[in-house]
Amino acid sequence: MRVALCIEYDGGAFHGWQTQPDGRTVQDALEKALSEIAGQPISVSCAGRTDTGVHATAQVAHFDCPAERPLSAWVRGANTLLPDAVAVRWAHPVPDDFHARFSARGRRYRYVLVNRPQRPALAYGRVGWYHATLDIAAMQKATSFLLGERDFSAFRAAECQAKSPVKELREAHVRAVGDYVLFDFEATAFLHHMVRNMVGSLVYVGNGKHPPAWIDELLAERDRKRAAPTFAPDGLYLSGVSYEAHWNLPAQPAPVFEEFIGS
Repeated sequence: MRVALCIEYDGGAFHGWQTQPDGRTVQDALEKALSEIAGQPISVSCAGRTDTGVHATAQVAHFDCPAERPLSAWVRGANTLLPDAVAVRWAHPVPDDFHARFSARGRRYRYVLVNRPQRPALAYGRVGWYHATLDIAAMQKATSFLLGERDFSAFRAAECQAKSPVKELREAHVRAVGDYVLFDFEATAFLHHMVRNMVGSLVYVGNGKHPPAWIDELLAERDRKRAAPTFAPDGLYLSGVSYEAHWNLPAQPAPVFEEFIGS
């Protein structure tokens, strides 16, 4: 039996998604809990690996298990065994040809930035921070240069293992809600540190260091050294994974902060 899961987690509590020898990753914690319920070793595959400090509200994963268990065991049972910083939102049976990564049609990320002179305290570790006032209109204008199928080498980490730097960015939005600035991106797939690097360069536009068209120049030059430094992981959330309707997966949770600051 193949089961798909939707998972949320606080990335600050883990050394990223992918399993590591120290065992302090989301994958390690999830596999340990599922294996205890199944009574045998369970291996999970996810839609997109996240780095240390990066969060998720709607990570999707799947696993195979020959043991018969009610779906509630994979949700309530797993959540009883998981650390407080990670939880399963839903479990759903899927055909054997479903794959959390390879069946995905797109991924969505949200970066949450506090834009005020004072650093955040209550949201520490869960939001980014920039002290000076940002020009939201200029940043939104700059996002238009990111859309479409582009070579994102300027926003690619040196250690990125993707075969190609060319990705299709379908959506890019920036908006302010009170002291918060929300950056939303959707693409077929993302390069390593791509979102955090785009956010950093958009902040350079927002603070007046560069005009919006500078983003287009960066893309054309394909030089990572010309772009802004990588922004902190604290405010980054994997906020959704899209699949074809025929998989009949349950609805994914709303992006982080949506219920608190409006859509």
